[in-house]
Amino acid sequence: MTGIERYVAPASLDEALGILQQGEVTILAGGTDLMPQTNAGRIGFKPTLMNIRGVAGLKGVTLDGDAIRIGALTTITDLLNDPLVKKHAPVLAEACDHFASDQIRNAGTLGGNINNASPAGDTLVPLIVLDAVVELASKDGSANGAVTTRRVPLAEFFTGPGRTKRAANELLTAVRIPLPKPGHVARFYKFGARPALDISTISIGIAGVRKDGALTDTRVAFGAVAPTPVRAKQTEAALEGRRLDGTTIATAANAARDEVNPIDDVRATAWYRKELIHNMTKRMLDHVAQA
Repeated sequence: MTGIERYVAPASLDEALGILQQGEVTILAGGTDLMPQTNAGRIGFKPTLMNIRGVAGLKGVTLDGDAIRIGALTTITDLLNDPLVKKHAPVLAEACDHFASDQIRNAGTLGGNINNASPAGDTLVPLIVLDAVVELASKDGSANGAVTTRRVPLAEFFTGPGRTKRAANELLTAVRIPLPKPGHVARFYKFGARPALDISTISIGIAGVRKDGALTDTRVAFGAVAPTPVRAKQTEAALEGRRLDGTTIATAANAARDEVNPIDDVRATAWYRKELIHNMTKRMLDHVAQA
C-alpha cells in the first residue's frame, strides 16, 4: 500500500476528528469501494490511513424526534433488515436488496456509499427522494477543539463523480430521513445487466404523498445519467398536484427523458439511457396510480 506512513484506529469521534485536523488522511470504513479503487490506481492513499470501524456511536438506526437517524457505519445488510427502515423508509431497504452481493453488503457502509459519490450509487437515489440530510462533524479552531456539526441536504451534497461538499477535516457521521407523512409512497427502480451484482445503467426514485389520485410533495431523482445523482425538478413539476392519469404520466415521462443528460459508456448509450428513463418512469407512475 504505497503512500501509507501511519495507520490509526480511533475509538471515539473526538479522536477521529483530531486526526482529521492534522490533514492528509484517508478514511477507511468497509473498504468495498476504497480498496478496489486504490488497487486500480484511480486514487492514492494519503500518508495517514484511519480505520473508523471502531469509532463508537456511528452505527445503528434510531428514531430522533421527527426523523430516522442512521449512523454512517451502518452496513447495507443492517439497513436491509432494520425494522425502522422497513417501516418508515421501505424504498431504502428495497434499494439495499439490489446492492452488490451479500459479502459486500455485510462490509459496505451507508456512509461509504455516500462519500464514494458515484453517480450510480445504489442508496443515493432513494435517499434523495426521501429528503435525506447528511451530518458532518469537525473540530472547530478553538483552544479546546469543540466538536461542531453541520447538515447538508443529500441532493446538494455531490459536486461531481467522487466529489462532495465534505471538507477534508470533516467526518460524515449520520444520515437523517424525515418521517414520512400519511399517504407517502416511494418507488425505486434499478436497471443493469444483473439485478444486484452490477453497476446501474440507470436508476430512478419517485416519492410523494398520494391523495385523491394525485401526488404532492413530489420527489423524483435519477442515477447514472449525469456526473452526480440528480433531483429531477422538471419531472417533479409535471407531477406536483396533478391527478395521475394517462396525460399527466405521459407528460412526466417525456419531461424525465428530456431532463437527463447521460453519456455513452460501456454499459449503455446515451440514447438508450434516455429511453429507459422515459419508459421506466412511465411504468413506475402507472404502478403508483394503480396502488
